[in-house]
Amino acid sequence: MGGPWIIVTIVGMTIATVVTRCFFFLSEKEWALPDWAERGLQYAPVAALAAVIAPEVLMSDGRLVATWHDARLYASLAGVAWYVARRGVLGTIVVGMAVYLPLHVGLGW
Repeated sequence: MGGPWIIVTIVGMTIATVVTRCFFFLSEKEWALPDWAERGLQYAPVAALAAVIAPEVLMSDGRLVATWHDARLYASLAGVAWYVARRGVLGTIVVGMAVYLPLHVGLGW
């Protein structure tokens, strides 16, 4: 793949991105999503976060964690407990790391 094809690819991807992201602005009337789509979009951030976090916590080297000696499990549980009790994101991170670091660095989990 030479230089001209790289430029054509970049220009094509730029056009596709601009058209798909600006498509809704091209119409003169306001677009309205159906109620079912509005409800579904409310859960999208939580679903995306779970899809990213769950494999990182529950898997190691492409396999499920087979032992309880994994600092990520305890740090996740502590972070979730803090968030449920206090609803603070910064506290969740601090508590999770406060549990994770001694177990991982100190005990080698």
